[in-house]
Amino acid sequence: MDREVVTVVSGLPRSGTSMLMKMLEAGGIEPLTDNVRTADVDNPKGYFEFERVKRLPEDTAWLPEAKGKAVKVLAELVTKLPEGYEYKIIFIRRNINEILASQKKMVVRRGGDPDAVSDEELRQLFNKYLGILRSWIEGQPNVDVLYVNYNEIMMDPAEAIAAIDEFMGGDMDTEAMREAVDSELYRNRA
Repeated sequence: MDREVVTVVSGLPRSGTSMLMKMLEAGGIEPLTDNVRTADVDNPKGYFEFERVKRLPEDTAWLPEAKGKAVKVLAELVTKLPEGYEYKIIFIRRNINEILASQKKMVVRRGGDPDAVSDEELRQLFNKYLGILRSWIEGQPNVDVLYVNYNEIMMDPAEAIAAIDEFMGGDMDTEAMREAVDSELYRNRA
């Protein structure tokens, strides 16, 4: 792995970004996290978040610290990453109906109204983010992207692990990555 590159893990909310961060950590890439948001019933193995990311684009002073590490960045914030850095983005996709089901369950557990925003509104919003992200990536000479699929990882992670290992330079602990995939946490199946 290139120690000057910032590895970005991204995806829609509830798409498996935390699992992907756990896989990368197991494979040998240190996560940039502050442990402010701790493990809970929704993410029993942790969230792997770094709170300052949420202040993009105003706060970018943390980026030198992210070189050679993996950092989780929400899909809608990826386009706020500044020029001047090399990024390898691993973007995880998941069946949209599973994302919506998982999101609703989390909202209910936290005492919110699961119907405050309709599934159709969320679907449109998520598709908007994805379109903006794809367009942005195409115009960035300093960005490489690898798309992986949560559903495929949960069924058989071998292909995605091989692709991630190759994308990251071929020196990852692929067996440890496989062990980091916990099919017991695949609770919202479409």
